[in-house]
Amino acid sequence: MSEESRTAVVIPAAGRGVRLGPGAPKALRALNGTPMLIHAVRAMAASRAVSLVVVVAPPEGAAEVKTLLADHALPDRTDFLVVPGGETRQESVKLGLDALPEGIGVVLVHDAARPLVPVDTVDGVIEAVREGAPAVVPALPLADTVKQVEPAGPDKPGAPEPVVATPERARLRAVQTPQGFDRDTLVRAHATVTDNVTDDASMVEQLGVQVVVVPGHEEAFKVTRPLDLVLAEAVLARRRANDGF
Repeated sequence: MSEESRTAVVIPAAGRGVRLGPGAPKALRALNGTPMLIHAVRAMAASRAVSLVVVVAPPEGAAEVKTLLADHALPDRTDFLVVPGGETRQESVKLGLDALPEGIGVVLVHDAARPLVPVDTVDGVIEAVREGAPAVVPALPLADTVKQVEPAGPDKPGAPEPVVATPERARLRAVQTPQGFDRDTLVRAHATVTDNVTDDASMVEQLGVQVVVVPGHEEAFKVTRPLDLVLAEAVLARRRANDGF
């Protein structure tokens, strides 16, 4: 592996996760007795191509996250770094990027709230970047028909919303993480793009750079609501039954 193809992962984990209700920040919620963040870190470190994982912690919780990583068994071949985050996800990713050493050519950005992404998905994203794609996102076809509507607005929650259009489902994809990038491309995006940011790939798109999609995985879903925790526990239980651990 050439020096320039070394891969690092940035995991922004400074958010509070309000949709899961009050309590610990979402990334620190327990999943099968282990914080979601640890599951996510292990999922990234499971790839032999990943040499560094940078966790961007809540500004007031960096010491706690460092202790958390030290207390859990993580692969020896991977380096881990904790840096304090910013006010927004975008700020936090940039702080993670700023902390990367020289010699990293490929950067993945991964949601701490996607704790169960399989290693094959991680490897597939890295491979596509190494083969020359400046930006790569894993994604799945949509199971549901999607309607574009005129939103009712925050002052009318639950009000009927007029349908404006029905996009062609075959052309739509639900995007997951880790999203992978040529390091220089992602750094440039974070230095120049500030508006209409929904994910890191959308920032690269706004540079006019081609983003490509590779197959995602149904187990790379985002844990946002209480029902997602139930589903995640079920996936872990099935893995334990299948793998015998």
